Amino acid sequence: MTNTSQQVGWEFWGSELKNRREGAGLSQEELGRRLFASHALISRFESAERRPRLDMAIQIDQALQTDGFFERLCRKLLEASPYESYFAPVAELEALATKICDFETTLVPGLMQTTAYAHAVMMAADPLAPDEVLDERVTARRDRARLFKSPSQPEYWAIMHENALRTPVGGAACMAEQLDCLTTRMRSRQVLIQVIPTTHGAHAAMSHAMKLLEFADAPPTVYTEGMFWGQLLDDPAMVKRAMATYDLLRAAALSPEASLTLIESAAEGYRTR
Repeated sequence: MTNTSQQVGWEFWGSELKNRREGAGLSQEELGRRLFASHALISRFESAERRPRLDMAIQIDQALQTDGFFERLCRKLLEASPYESYFAPVAELEALATKICDFETTLVPGLMQTTAYAHAVMMAADPLAPDEVLDERVTARRDRARLFKSPSQPEYWAIMHENALRTPVGGAACMAEQLDCLTTRMRSRQVLIQVIPTTHGAHAAMSHAMKLLEFADAPPTVYTEGMFWGQLLDDPAMVKRAMATYDLLRAAALSPEASLTLIESAAEGYRTR
């Protein structure tokens, strides 16, 4: 399914939500209260500005007594996405965020991956995938980076472990290109990047990647990911804990200036191999 047809599908989902909500005699505020959500979120669902998570679609079916309609359509649209079902809502939220804070333990964050680096990562994860499938996945990942060219580009802050610089994903030439891309973005002040050096030892998020998302008119949320799963958390207490963890990671990392020097040195090392 193309991005255009997917958008049409979500617009239909939203229009049906409005029709069935009004048919049940509920305002956006009243439906929001039943779902423990804001009326603004319901409005964005109906206008297809936000795409619901599957659990929210299930709750809407329960609130409106629609016999699984919204869940079934949501599943179909998520399955047609080039992203894993658990990540599709995250890709949507990235485009709406005013601030994104990424943390990665072993990889360059997806939003900053070059085509060659992303292809190497995808190939390693699924070595028997056909070329066209890999190309589609890489294109989808690269498409997310269009937000850096948007007039409303979010503030972007990334922390990564030094392991991400030292692991030769795709080989020396691929890594040199990838690290050069990072330094170019840093020098053009598109992004802030900090590196946790291997000499630091233990840090506050040893085993999980994390993404914090902030919005102009919605509460912040956090996304955490493991192998074959991911979870969006918007519970205020959990988001507060995640933000505190990110503060600890900042404290453990080198300054942006020192991180830039380290990344440039690593890139040069790959070029001289």
